[in-house]
Amino acid sequence: MPFQPIKPKKVSTQIADQIRASILAGEFAPGDRLPPERELAESFGVSRPSVREALNLLAAAGPVSSYQGGGTVVLSLVEPSAGNPLTELIRSQQERALDVVEVRKGLESWTAFYAAQRALPGDTRRLEEIIAGMERNLEQMLPCEDLDANFHIVIAQATHNVVWLHLMQTIFDAMKEFQQSVWRAVYLTAEDQQLLFAHHRSILEAILRRDPEAARQAMLEHLTFAEQRSAAYVTRRQP
Repeated sequence: MPFQPIKPKKVSTQIADQIRASILAGEFAPGDRLPPERELAESFGVSRPSVREALNLLAAAGPVSSYQGGGTVVLSLVEPSAGNPLTELIRSQQERALDVVEVRKGLESWTAFYAAQRALPGDTRRLEEIIAGMERNLEQMLPCEDLDANFHIVIAQATHNVVWLHLMQTIFDAMKEFQQSVWRAVYLTAEDQQLLFAHHRSILEAILRRDPEAARQAMLEHLTFAEQRSAAYVTRRQP
């Protein structure tokens, strides 16, 4: 069989390949915006038309979506392109959120396990910064719901498994409205806030100790508590 001539790759294809590799490596999470065209052009040392063509290639292939005036956003690898039907299911049947929390117990206990094995210094630094922010909010009795969500997403990133990350981001996006409602209705006392903080700190400490089983158990304990509070909220809202 005769060999075929080697064809050099277009610049735009090489750019698209590098961005795709970064997404698959978990360097960009679902919902993250890619840097603007100008910044990407400077980073790659190419022209903006080459970057624009690369982004169009990626958008056609599916890992990103470009919006007029809104930049380019990374899409979930596990979420249907038409949207997240789980979001609508939770809106229409809030008790289904308890099913999602049950799934989270299984998924996230193991993300914590793998994070304890694989977290890099940058991962643990981000987790420590989030815990420090939670502690500051606790002192002022300010809500920590955004920090709480970020903590769980960073743990998924610390597994360095892009499927864990995209699964978790998709679930958190679907649960966002429900979680906000639970935070505002259930976690109201200083004792509640202190307990949540203690849960998150225990998870972090296990990850820092490189103790996968302790991290898994700490996450399971935290999500079992969250499941109980979520169930109480759903029961209260039922007619």
